[in-house]
Amino acid sequence: PALPAITKFGLGFFTSRTWDPVRNQFGALTAIYGTLVTSAIALLIAFPIGLGAALFLAEDARLSLVRGPLSFLIELLAGIPSVVIGLWAFFILTPLMRDKVDPFLQHTVGFLPLFKGTPTGYGFLTAGLVLAIMVLPIMIALSRDVIRAVPRELREASLALGATNAETIWSVILPYARVGITGAVLLSLGRALGETIAVTMVIGNTMQISASLFASGYTLPSVIANEFTEATGNVYLGSLFYLGVVLVLITIVVNVLARLLIWRFSGSARASA
Repeated sequence: PALPAITKFGLGFFTSRTWDPVRNQFGALTAIYGTLVTSAIALLIAFPIGLGAALFLAEDARLSLVRGPLSFLIELLAGIPSVVIGLWAFFILTPLMRDKVDPFLQHTVGFLPLFKGTPTGYGFLTAGLVLAIMVLPIMIALSRDVIRAVPRELREASLALGATNAETIWSVILPYARVGITGAVLLSLGRALGETIAVTMVIGNTMQISASLFASGYTLPSVIANEFTEATGNVYLGSLFYLGVVLVLITIVVNVLARLLIWRFSGSARASA
């Protein structure tokens, strides 16, 4: 189905910002930009929180009695349907961003191009925050498992040499687990890249490239979800399938790389055990 668009646009499809169904001119650059921006925002928010929570769950001895229930709760959150999160974001998060968060950011750091424009509650920042909420349970669960896989002998040797728990974490555990943690981050990125419904409900769905995080935009999945039922003609429909091909290829590359990194870490952990 993507062949008419591939034949007509070729590789120029990736560099064109035009999306004009009337003139049958289509390009993926705007949607790719929105996908990358929202995914980057999600990782920037989720990574420090996720890593901190994973360390807290894996290393804090005071949690021994509640570690199981907390871990179960985190894994349960990962199973919440995206449409439920999207509805929550649409009715609760978007007004909060419009009335509180966006004006605060504009007042404090509005001199930066990232925070210029009119806050509407919809846009890249809100979509990125929703994605961060969605990938956070995955990142916590995977990072926790990676940290737990660090050989106990390394911890004990560090503590025996007089290092504190914090020094052991920063100097021994995190360096040893960095490959596995990177894999966990990439798997979370794979989830963020393909998310559709929740992002579509809060990103604003405007075909534009803007430096402002308050601006509305589009992602690859949201374009497909919004316009698939309205697509008429082989080129228009083929362009949506072409976007799907691009999304699938990006997701496959990210997930394969993540699996390879986690497999490499698992092999190292088994060899050290």
